[in-house]
Amino acid sequence: MALTENELAAIRENPYRADFPLLANDPGLAYLDSAATSQRPRCVLDAALHFYETMNANALRGLYRLSVEATAAEEEARARIAGFIGAADPAEIIFTRNTSESLNLAAHSLGRLLLGPGDEVVISIMEHHSNLIPWQQICAERGAALTYLYLDEDYRIPEDELAKISPRTRIVSVTQVSNVLGVANDIAAIAARAHEVGAVCVVDGAQSVPHTALDVDKLGCDFLAFSGHKMLAPMGIGVLWGKRALLEAMPPFLTGGEMIDSVSEQGAVWAPLPAKFEAGTQDGAGIVALAAAVAYLEDIGMAAVEGREALLARALVDALAALPFIEIVGPAEGGRHIGSVAFNVRDIHPHDVASLLDMHNVCVRAGHHCAEPLLKHLGQSSTCRASVALYNDASDIDRLVEGLEAVWKVFNG
Repeated sequence: MALTENELAAIRENPYRADFPLLANDPGLAYLDSAATSQRPRCVLDAALHFYETMNANALRGLYRLSVEATAAEEEARARIAGFIGAADPAEIIFTRNTSESLNLAAHSLGRLLLGPGDEVVISIMEHHSNLIPWQQICAERGAALTYLYLDEDYRIPEDELAKISPRTRIVSVTQVSNVLGVANDIAAIAARAHEVGAVCVVDGAQSVPHTALDVDKLGCDFLAFSGHKMLAPMGIGVLWGKRALLEAMPPFLTGGEMIDSVSEQGAVWAPLPAKFEAGTQDGAGIVALAAAVAYLEDIGMAAVEGREALLARALVDALAALPFIEIVGPAEGGRHIGSVAFNVRDIHPHDVASLLDMHNVCVRAGHHCAEPLLKHLGQSSTCRASVALYNDASDIDRLVEGLEAVWKVFNG
């Protein structure tokens, strides 16, 4: 359904762009690659700088004021991030570098805890490599099988595919929102099926946590992984949330400083959560800045974020569908897309499209988007991908359309 005049007016206005220095400093830029990494508002940049300027010390390791303040700031951030995803226990928040490290932690530690020969891990065909390769590796190591859930023609995982989650299944790991197609999976139904057979449910939330209101209790999952850099925070900080009982049962992923309670010449006792999974010096500035990003999103309200981005996605799909030389890869309905829309320009390689769009100051992604098995399943080798965030507006979509028309003329006269 086409946007109404009021809806179009809402995305013509942009009360957020000025908050983001990179965008404010380049008013002609159409940044449409937020699925890869988002821009950062001034308050997030200031939070990281404030940490270094006022409390730069190792948390947990000093009894002096700076270290105590750094520790307090990190733990306040942990509590705020827990609240953002509906986790009641801040100790269940494990800081990592990104979603990839979070999912590697889950695969390595859960795999060593739960998997043996003849067991099974179930994932979907739409997984980012970060939620695919770690499971390939741990299955090969433990003698377990890796089973895929496939999509139907409507880009959904049908109910009969969920029957693959069997009594042999020990772990089910799926993305909540595809980084290529922008479509959402029914995590509650998948988690319920996993629990029916006694399996653990892991969710890749990299493309959902930045864009939708989320409550881990309502989702029903056991683990949730996400990245700061896709939700307005710095690169190099991520989160793995997990249920306490499972985290306590799992072996650590990385070992070294601060993740131990005591060490002898021949052994060690692990520290309590969350330190058990946070070996070495953590990114204190990144942690504090991630909390600042959460505060920024909470001040706006995730319902408002979700509503604005839904209008942008619908407008993006409508604009692309109106171009006769564009093929949308994914649902034709704009309302099915969260953040991302994949597309191709007829007979023009996506790399050429992205390079030429850059000449028009339009940023889109081109390639297989670290989801090569999905692209092969869809009969594609690569696609372009445009992705939106709350700081985008209708003018960004207009610039994309103008750029695509120019690309078409270059190749077709």
